[in-house]
Amino acid sequence: MKITSVTVRKFDREGSNVKGFASVVLDDAFAIHDIRIIEGENGLFIAMPSKKKATGGFSDICHPLNSDVRKEFQDAILEEYNNAPDAAE
Repeated sequence: MKITSVTVRKFDREGSNVKGFASVVLDDAFAIHDIRIIEGENGLFIAMPSKKKATGGFSDICHPLNSDVRKEFQDAILEEYNNAPDAAE
């Protein structure tokens, strides 16, 4: 599996820790949309797309199965985020 494309949509909403959304394409064949870019206490991190469960919590729709793949996703997304122009005001 290889990440072949990363697209980032930055935005800055007052009071929100969500700083943007990313889409990732794998092997020019499979796309994952709505990966959140979040500002946490220790800096930026990503959160995979999720849906609300009937019990009130959230469950990832798709996610990496190990920490190496998660790091690969996060590194690629945050690199694109850092290189993207700031959100239009």
